[in-house]
Amino acid sequence: MAENRKSIFITGAASGLGREVARYFAERGWFIGMADIDAQGLAETSAMLPEGQSSVHMLNVTDRAQWKNAVAEFAAASGGRMDVFFNNAGIGKGGPIEEMADADIDAMIAVNLTGVISGTRACFDLLKATPGSCILYTASAAGIYGIADLSVYSATKFAVRGLAESHDIEFQRHGIKSRCLMPGFIDTNIISAVAEGSNMSGKEMLESSGVMVSPVSIIGPAAWAAVHGDKVHTPVNKMAKQMAFAARWMPGRLRKQKVSLTGDLAHILAGSEQPKG
Repeated sequence: MAENRKSIFITGAASGLGREVARYFAERGWFIGMADIDAQGLAETSAMLPEGQSSVHMLNVTDRAQWKNAVAEFAAASGGRMDVFFNNAGIGKGGPIEEMADADIDAMIAVNLTGVISGTRACFDLLKATPGSCILYTASAAGIYGIADLSVYSATKFAVRGLAESHDIEFQRHGIKSRCLMPGFIDTNIISAVAEGSNMSGKEMLESSGVMVSPVSIIGPAAWAAVHGDKVHTPVNKMAKQMAFAARWMPGRLRKQKVSLTGDLAHILAGSEQPKG
């Protein structure tokens, strides 16, 4: 039981950003609730954490009944508190919208938007019952300015950004903060695989195009700062910060950037449906 320990519930905890945030918060003494559809990945994340400091929950974020069960299990393990809900799980799929499969579009919307909303609703009562609680959403640099050949993914991340802004106002009366991470490219499994139609990994392809890929270790301190800070949005890494600046002050420059990068992004995400943190 973790009645006297701060706790965080993390979706997409089997890999990537979710795993790294779990590790970072555990190092600081927090109780970690890890949720994902990937049982093996969850076991690997759990093995990285101190014994007795975490709980594991199988969860498909598109299933509202599973949300109810997972949150109830976590409440029992955490002593009835949820100081932070890291609403992080998501998937990516790229390509020109006219060529995308209906199933891929529907899956992205179901996981990246509807699943995120379902998570906030499922966790609301526990967050409300925990003084000083916070929802931390994972959006993306793709939610700062729309990216060609990633239009559906980008749209879902704009939506997550909107949820964070809306809920920071809406939930003030309940004592719940709302925060949003907006990472650029992070070295996780979603870009580590060989890109479709190439003998290069997604990371290698991005770096060859001059795009900075940051180590995953950057996300733990960013999440910690976001949860304990006053800003709704936290751009993570140099790329995201540059995009946020340009989107505000010189959006025309973003529109004129080389189209080769968007092609690279489409190749990288073309075969990827892995849970993304």
